[in-house]
Amino acid sequence: MNKIRLSSFITAVMLSFFCALSAQNVSLKTNLVSDATLSPNLGLQVGLAPKWTLNASAQLNLWSLNGQKWRHWLVQPEARYWFCRKFQGHFLGLHALGGQYNVGNIDWAFDFLGSKFSNLKDKRYEGWGAGAGIAYGYAWPVAKHWNIEAEIGVGWIYTRYDVYPCTVCGTKLDSDRVHNYFGPTKLALNIEYIF
Repeated sequence: MNKIRLSSFITAVMLSFFCALSAQNVSLKTNLVSDATLSPNLGLQVGLAPKWTLNASAQLNLWSLNGQKWRHWLVQPEARYWFCRKFQGHFLGLHALGGQYNVGNIDWAFDFLGSKFSNLKDKRYEGWGAGAGIAYGYAWPVAKHWNIEAEIGVGWIYTRYDVYPCTVCGTKLDSDRVHNYFGPTKLALNIEYIF
């Protein structure tokens, strides 16, 4: 008899928690820009107040193709302020980010904002990074539970890494290098389902 009461109590608590989350408006989303780079991702957004939400996204990329390596994981939590009401219209965001990467043998013949992407052709870089930034975005409601959301952010990333001569070689050329990056930190075109 006590087991039945305990399980009923646990079920009631779980249902009330789910109902409370639904009342706050919770959404799941995917970033089509990350999907286009073969980086599966998922985002979760929770309403905190009439004009505030907490957004968190994560992506994972584990591919190696034709000797090219582009492996990383990234998490990006963000507090958002909505100008009108949450999940609709203009918003500003303050985000953090962190992750690890292992990239190399990629032929990008350009450098951008102090980052030498052209070095990826002949070397492999393995390291981690963390940073913060600000963002602007806009959400378009397209159906009762569906939004399309666009966002762009800029900020700073601090990264430490080791350098290797090729994609699969294990001999380090250089270790514990540091790079500070200033520039775009977020680009998203999300499809979002709101509960």
